[in-house]
Amino acid sequence: MNVHTPAAKLAKSARGPKKPSRAEAEAAIRTLLLWAGEDPEREGLKDTPARVARAYEEFFRGYAEDPVALLTRTFEETEGYDEMVVLRDIRIESHCEHHMVPIVGRAHVAYLPGTRVVGISKLARVVDAYAHRFQIQEKLTAQIANTILDVLQPRGVAVVIEANHQCMSTRGVHKPGASMVTSRMLGAFRDDPSTRREFLAMIQPRNCSSVEA
Repeated sequence: MNVHTPAAKLAKSARGPKKPSRAEAEAAIRTLLLWAGEDPEREGLKDTPARVARAYEEFFRGYAEDPVALLTRTFEETEGYDEMVVLRDIRIESHCEHHMVPIVGRAHVAYLPGTRVVGISKLARVVDAYAHRFQIQEKLTAQIANTILDVLQPRGVAVVIEANHQCMSTRGVHKPGASMVTSRMLGAFRDDPSTRREFLAMIQPRNCSSVEA
């Protein structure tokens, strides 16, 4: 059998790289401490590699979650409800894939039901599943919207994310307080200006506070 066929190459790439063991991850963290000029054996840092590994399991738990599966349980008994469903101010905690530092902000998600609706907690969990991975905000916004559209098949989906990026506020240009806004409008939200305006009006801040850092 020729292992270099396109199908074989695709199967190999789908498997991805082998995941290191916990011990290997902790050893890598010790190396970073040494590289930074620290002594990993001093009292205050002895348990740091284990703590960081546990923290990373929490920060990046989205890799173990299937956003599509989260939306598969839906409800059809809606008494004909066909107006906009909006979940606003969903806290976002993610990490920049370029510098591995936090992205913190909020997401607003809306959809126009077709024949089915989904529990609102599932929308928040889809946001979390994608956010708890290494990300760029543009991709995160598109992934959330595209998944909701593909699974629920509504008449439209809208996602807006506002976030602070520590790769910009704590390094590089050092611009704390600057926030990035991204949006993805699909279906009626893209095609119908009045629907889009209604959604944008509904997610307007209730006060003048900035995105939480």
